[in-house]
Amino acid sequence: MVLAAADQPGLGGSIFSLESQPPSVSFEFFPPKTEAMEERLWTAIKKLEPLCPNFVSVTYGAGGSTRDRTHVTIQRILNETQLTPAAHLTCVGSSRAEVDAVAREYHEMGVRHIVALRGDPPPNTDCYSPHPGGYERASDLVAGLMEVGDFEISVAAYPEMHPESPNLAADLENLKRKVDAGASRAITQFFFETDQYFRFLDHCRTNGIEIPIVPGILPVTNVKQLKKFAKLCGTTVPAWMDHLFEDLDDYPTTRLLVAATVAGELCRRLAAGGVNDFHFYTLNRADLTYAICHMLGLRPGRTPEGD
Repeated sequence: MVLAAADQPGLGGSIFSLESQPPSVSFEFFPPKTEAMEERLWTAIKKLEPLCPNFVSVTYGAGGSTRDRTHVTIQRILNETQLTPAAHLTCVGSSRAEVDAVAREYHEMGVRHIVALRGDPPPNTDCYSPHPGGYERASDLVAGLMEVGDFEISVAAYPEMHPESPNLAADLENLKRKVDAGASRAITQFFFETDQYFRFLDHCRTNGIEIPIVPGILPVTNVKQLKKFAKLCGTTVPAWMDHLFEDLDDYPTTRLLVAATVAGELCRRLAAGGVNDFHFYTLNRADLTYAICHMLGLRPGRTPEGD
């Protein structure tokens, strides 16, 4: 059953409740390409670390293009922080043996959480094509990883369907295959309307998908950049987004305030509907994500259970 906005608990009362428990959160980072980007990444990691996230994930570029940088970033997180890293792995550009070897390296490093993805097509290609001798799709990768080691495995989910899926039924069937192969969590692509998430969650439960479906939250400051991301992953950018950020190009502070309000309200509405787990696409910027987590009740050194 989808909860309409008017029926979701808490939406008609106080904006922020002191009685609700702070949520569980996780953060996504991408490996740096330059020294300046590396400095920004570690500034973000150090600022967000005190919020005690459940885990932090590190992305893997199209065609495996950032494999080495991902590996280095994961190793440094293990060595220099108290965070639990989750490494992204994809099917693109590698044989099964090569992917399994990377997974074994992660296991030997102490990594026990993998975000298993099919992956985007390599640059300058029109569509995805499995690597000869490689894993064909994410469900195959999940099954292979389960044979490599005792990994916790997260996978992707799409509230508005994967852009290559012919219909919702096929998209849900694909997610179900990943769950049946061993995935224990799904993280959604970003979205901006709560109905999209709750409707998708209903579809998942109706189709026997019972693992946690964690909403992926993307704090937005640049609508033009957002539209490029959205086009690649099939996400709808609502018209009100353009309106909210209109004429703010020369007002960066105001833009940040609006962005925090938009993402904070989305999280609040999700929390009012019973969501207590959020995954933030940080884009290696900490301030917005930190502000939203603060509004949700998270404080440095305080876990969701208060430990």
